[in-house]
Amino acid sequence: MKLLNTTNSNTKIAKTQKMAEAIRVASMSLMPHPLICAGSKAAGCFTDCLKSAGRGVFESVAKSRQNKTWFWLNDQAGFLTQLAAELHNFEKLCARQNVAGWVRLNTISDIDWENYGIPQAFPNLNFYDYTKRVKRFANLPDNYRLILSYSGRRQYAKTVAARPAGAPMAVVFTGDWNSGSGNGLPDYWNGERVIDGDVSDLINLESGCIVGLRAKGKAKTNDNDFVVYPDLIPAMAVA
Repeated sequence: MKLLNTTNSNTKIAKTQKMAEAIRVASMSLMPHPLICAGSKAAGCFTDCLKSAGRGVFESVAKSRQNKTWFWLNDQAGFLTQLAAELHNFEKLCARQNVAGWVRLNTISDIDWENYGIPQAFPNLNFYDYTKRVKRFANLPDNYRLILSYSGRRQYAKTVAARPAGAPMAVVFTGDWNSGSGNGLPDYWNGERVIDGDVSDLINLESGCIVGLRAKGKAKTNDNDFVVYPDLIPAMAVA
């Protein structure tokens, strides 16, 4: 069973690849589980996770993700050994092609890979992820960057308030906002500029503002404050 996807079959990864020159992106998709998605209960995102979006609707894709999750939960040492081997091969591939290697290991999970020494073992690769855990920002190696994921639930308020200064924060919107840009996202939200986060992960990392994402899959009908609705929280422009 292969862990890494290096062919860009993930839609968002493929978009990221196209938006930048001289890079190659590897990603890994596990099936979400409470033990690898800490913070998902408080944020209210577990039920409406992106597992139901895109290729996640196909049984074969879901089964592959589930197998990888069980591998992690039942043989962590074996999983880490294989992951390191695949990352080593990816690193060599990037060197041969003379491109910068980028790696997203949590496409729909939230494992603290920095605490397992994975990014530290590959200083020539660039790691990035989205996370629901603000504490992770305090323990990151130089080659690992994170985007905080927002939720409006009361149980998650302390996490949002503890967002590190300058850190980008992803917010899921319904996608039916009447904005000047006409892209279905607000131009500003809670006083911060909003960029189109569905275009490229690498642009999102540099933003330092609100990364606007459109609700996908089951999240389109979310009613527990994980998804932001225009009639509930107004967009606010800054002077």
